Amino acid sequence: MESPQSDPEPGWYCVRTKPKSEHLAARNLMGFANLDEVFCPRIRYEKSTRRGNVWFVEALFPGYIFARFDLTNDLRAVNAATGVLGILRFSDEYPQIEHAYIQELKDEFPEEEGAIRIIEPEISEGDDVIITEGALKGLETVVTRLVSGQDRVRVLIEWLGEEREAEVSLKSLNRPGEIRTEIRPSNP
Repeated sequence: MESPQSDPEPGWYCVRTKPKSEHLAARNLMGFANLDEVFCPRIRYEKSTRRGNVWFVEALFPGYIFARFDLTNDLRAVNAATGVLGILRFSDEYPQIEHAYIQELKDEFPEEEGAIRIIEPEISEGDDVIITEGALKGLETVVTRLVSGQDRVRVLIEWLGEEREAEVSLKSLNRPGEIRTEIRPSNP
């Protein structure tokens, strides 16, 4: 095994984790490896599923978290923590992340809120969208109007050879190409 470069002070490193286990690896690094600072920024978003609208929480950087430690003294403990696959490295080099970059992320993801940021869909008039539930599921359309005071929008659909407006729930819309767009064909 290669010997890590020696650093006189603790620094921030990118730690690879098992899939969907970022928050568990962060907790294990705090407990088992006895690190003072571990940062796992996460996002919370609502998604339409077959069960209805469900809130999901996932890591902002899937498979990665950030930890501050002394590479020379803590490398073995960090690598041995449950949920950790290793520290990001290039050949024999373990790149340190500037404290300023981590601080910028921490400012965007306050720890008093559990380092979780809620992502609300922002849809406005003229946006191309895909309907993700109901009778119009899978239809690509355009938002024509936001319905004030409600969680609904009007979209343009073609019905019997004419263009008409239909009102749908804002939560049943996604933008084309969104990572979380999930359209499954209905069973006949």
